[in-house]
Amino acid sequence: MIAHVRGQVAEKFASSVIIDVQGVGYEVSLTAIDFENLNLNDDVKLYTYHHIREQSEELFGFTSLAAKKLFELLITVQGIGPKAAMAILSLATPEEVRNAIANADAGYISKASGVGKKSAERVIVDLRDKVGLPTYYGRKSEPEQQALQANDEALDALMALGFTLADATKALEGVDSSLSVEDRIRLALKNR
Repeated sequence: MIAHVRGQVAEKFASSVIIDVQGVGYEVSLTAIDFENLNLNDDVKLYTYHHIREQSEELFGFTSLAAKKLFELLITVQGIGPKAAMAILSLATPEEVRNAIANADAGYISKASGVGKKSAERVIVDLRDKVGLPTYYGRKSEPEQQALQANDEALDALMALGFTLADATKALEGVDSSLSVEDRIRLALKNR
């Protein structure tokens, strides 16, 4: 299984890129947000999900570990395949999608291309308890957006240490978001 690729963006297509890793090109499908943020010749590390089917193999890539873990949760839902999961993650940042699920916002999830109302409701029912508590609801102000960005780095670090998405969210729940990422992780581990 290919867990991540690190290299240079050699080419861009409609929704995928080719990452040149020491002369070997890996075609990686991305969410719309990640695709827009990558430029040709950028050096990147993408966390990948290696999807193997009878007649094909595909790599789905994510710029954050939190996005990959949320993708892996989404594809456990009956009727949600990798392409539908990518469409859901293309709606917004992984944290915003996670919060939509935690807040049972099926209308938001159903805005994804190829995801109907029933599939969105199934996502909510199956994953609401697995994604952790919501950290906000509705539109965010600028300070909340900055806290959310720091929260993503701390979530990534905790998940790299073996926490599930729900456990990492719960561990960071009472920790002051204005602290450095390292301090937030240290406090989250102490409070656990």
